[in-house]
Amino acid sequence: MDFEKLGVFYLGRHYDLDTRQQKPEPLLYDSRDLVTHAVCVGMTGSGKTGLCISLLEEAAIDGIPALIIDPKGDLSNLLLTFPDLRPEDFAPWVNLDDAARKGIPTADFPRQQAELWATGLAKWGQSGERIRMLRNAAEFAIYTPGSNAGIPVCVLRSFDAPTGAAAEDRELYTERIQATATSLLGLLGIEADPIQSREHILLSNILDNAWRDGASLELGQLIQQVQSPPFERVGVLELETFYPSKDRMRLAMQLNNLLASPGFSQWMEGVPLDIGNLLYTPQGKPRVAILSIAHLSDAERMFVVSLVLNNTLAWMRQQAGTTSLRAILYMDEIFGYFPPVSNPPSKMPLLTLLKQARAFGLGVVLATQNPVDLDYKGLSNAGTWFIGRLQTERDKERVLEGLEGASTAAGGRFDRGRMEQTLAGLGSRVFLMNNVHDDAPTVFETRWAMSYLRGPLTRQQIKQLAPLTRAAASAPSGAVGGVAATATAAATAAHPPTTASAAPITEPAEKRVIAVATIRFSDTKTKIDEERTVAFAAAIAGNTNLPKWDEAEEADESTAGDAVPANLLTKWQREYATWLANSQTVEVFRSAKYKVNSQPGESERDFRLHLQQLAREERDREVTRLRAKYAPKIAVLEDRAHRAEAAVQREQEQASQQKMSMGVDIAKGVLGVLFGGGRKSSLGGLGTAAKSYGRTKRQSSDVDLAAANLDRVKEQLAELQAELEAEVASLQAAYDGGVDDVEAVVIRPKKTAIQVKSMVFARG
Repeated sequence: MDFEKLGVFYLGRHYDLDTRQQKPEPLLYDSRDLVTHAVCVGMTGSGKTGLCISLLEEAAIDGIPALIIDPKGDLSNLLLTFPDLRPEDFAPWVNLDDAARKGIPTADFPRQQAELWATGLAKWGQSGERIRMLRNAAEFAIYTPGSNAGIPVCVLRSFDAPTGAAAEDRELYTERIQATATSLLGLLGIEADPIQSREHILLSNILDNAWRDGASLELGQLIQQVQSPPFERVGVLELETFYPSKDRMRLAMQLNNLLASPGFSQWMEGVPLDIGNLLYTPQGKPRVAILSIAHLSDAERMFVVSLVLNNTLAWMRQQAGTTSLRAILYMDEIFGYFPPVSNPPSKMPLLTLLKQARAFGLGVVLATQNPVDLDYKGLSNAGTWFIGRLQTERDKERVLEGLEGASTAAGGRFDRGRMEQTLAGLGSRVFLMNNVHDDAPTVFETRWAMSYLRGPLTRQQIKQLAPLTRAAASAPSGAVGGVAATATAAATAAHPPTTASAAPITEPAEKRVIAVATIRFSDTKTKIDEERTVAFAAAIAGNTNLPKWDEAEEADESTAGDAVPANLLTKWQREYATWLANSQTVEVFRSAKYKVNSQPGESERDFRLHLQQLAREERDREVTRLRAKYAPKIAVLEDRAHRAEAAVQREQEQASQQKMSMGVDIAKGVLGVLFGGGRKSSLGGLGTAAKSYGRTKRQSSDVDLAAANLDRVKEQLAELQAELEAEVASLQAAYDGGVDDVEAVVIRPKKTAIQVKSMVFARG
């Protein structure tokens, strides 16, 4: 198919607004262009949801994961994909109200919808096989924070301390503290200003105090610290002066009421809010993760959205820079989350993402049907605008303002008058694409979505999809249980149960020795050079008076006691070093194809994800190289085609003029014969007409020659473009399976690279 090309998204076909006709050429969007983000705007009925779902489908086919924030429930339709297009597949999901409005019997509606989808797909060159390709390319899952309708997400188990770049970047660190405090207070119905609100300042200081030490806070711990903060001053004021204990108790009670509310346990259950694990399966397969929040209150939605955005920022900062698309963050209906004046908790992290995410290959896509209440200064960071039919003149003015800002930011020109005219002509499923990477805006009609667009799903319907989504929640990395499980674990840790195996030991404990050593792991092939410090404890066998290193366990140096006698030390150290050389290893993964290896401690899954991104980057570079190679030849032929078209037009105009002249000459000659004039004059007139006829015939031949020349040039251009696309397509095979050559390399230390630092007896 002419749209199954490397690194491009098939979004529809070009459209002629003058003739109101679809053109045959597919609208192919370069995936790399999404790195500079996109905005999709259109009123209800414009086809906005269908376009955005199509974009996400294309990304999934290309192996790009997506994190989708879905406030309305429309995006759950991405799981309604039926490769066999059977009526029984559609039956559980059809909207019977639609059947009633259209006058279609309920029993016939699933069949009608199946036929509609099969016909629609075929019209756009698609089929059930492409749907099957979509389902095989990525995993699709619906997550429901605060509910067990889909996969529950634990968002309130702890306020995790930021790590890595998110902790080192002071601006990002401060923004995260402010957003967390604002969001939490928002759940309590408290609109808190970060500077004026003492509630906000107190919570921010508590979070900062814990996070600076790398400690995460459970909500219960946070409540306790509101009552008894781990500091005595806020700024220069005494704590009691700034926020008296009786007032802090009221805030603690409000937080405790939240914790004790009947539905709160749902917020404590499910998979962790780990962006990396949401975007990829444990096996490294890309995932389309839909965070459905339609069931939540406005305050709860804002809380979840701000936490997700801040966690996305933290994840993003841990990725390597890239110019290729790595993942998509999509948010539907951003009305209220990115306003022009106020600053809700969601706005700052979203603005930071728009400004910085492109450097990490994270494409942000925002959609809304309410263009008036958007911060267009912030949206000037978006390189692509998809604009559908708009409802009011005010909407058009605001969109034009945003387009102008985006064009100016990209250093381009903006033709406001022409843009106004284009926007006025848009209809259903017809969009204007203004892409700063293209020479001019493009009007296109959106393709038929492969997903069945039945509208928002209810919680009950999301539960029906459980068999398709529960696999994503099976044995998740770092999954957490409910409140009861958490409380039980804490109680167990504090008061271990007494069992027969835990009975008092009557025999004297074996004497143990603790040894500390540094080990250098070095390997020239993988370029690994790492030093580790290890500490092990081993029991001393009574009959040999030697440590049983084969049964050694990791030890805590704080339990070290008396020194080992000198007459035993040398031998024990030598045996310890020998055991370490045989037992301690570093496993890294290597790709011979890309000549790279994993970092120590990097999992095979994460290494494969790294290779996938390398493959995508190399593929994009190769496609760019090929297009640059063919660009001069294509430009020459396109210029010839333009000149040939001009020649045809010129010859046609001349031929038309010659026909008119010939008609006049013939008329004069005939009139001369009929109405007088001498014989000589009459014959002259007829001769002139004959000559005129000859010139007309030659001119017609010139038109044919010019048209034939144009056809030859067009044929040469088509052949050259086909040759280019064939070379681009051949790259697919080269990069398919590009991460299959991973091999594990086990690095063992040399005995000379082991240095025993200390060896002492354990206390007790």
